[in-house]
Amino acid sequence: MSLYEGNYRRLRTLVEALDAPPAHAISRVPGDLPLHLEVLERCPYTSTLRLTYWFDADREPVWPDPDLIVRIYHDARMAEVTSCCEFHRHRILRPWVTPGGEEIRQRWARNQMFHKWLEFCIENGHRF
Repeated sequence: MSLYEGNYRRLRTLVEALDAPPAHAISRVPGDLPLHLEVLERCPYTSTLRLTYWFDADREPVWPDPDLIVRIYHDARMAEVTSCCEFHRHRILRPWVTPGGEEIRQRWARNQMFHKWLEFCIENGHRF
């Protein structure tokens, strides 16, 4: 749970209005790809959002990577990656994918990667 709490704190730094994030937003900073935020669901105690980069946006095909679906538990102040693409197109992200069948390991890998990616995004100056 401490990993989910840390992810919530980092996500709150990235998304200032985390209790009511914008439906769609793009953070642009020099030297990094635009970071896309999309709210998928809003409920009284939770929200679900998607965070991703869109690669090759100037030509076809375009694809999201790492394409994370994040559930925010507002009352518990936790954020958990509930879904991540099965195959990362970018070499540096591939070690974070775990084989199917081991749910605990998959959750740990997804959320550990999210933790490091949030840190990277914040250090690069991304904000919503």
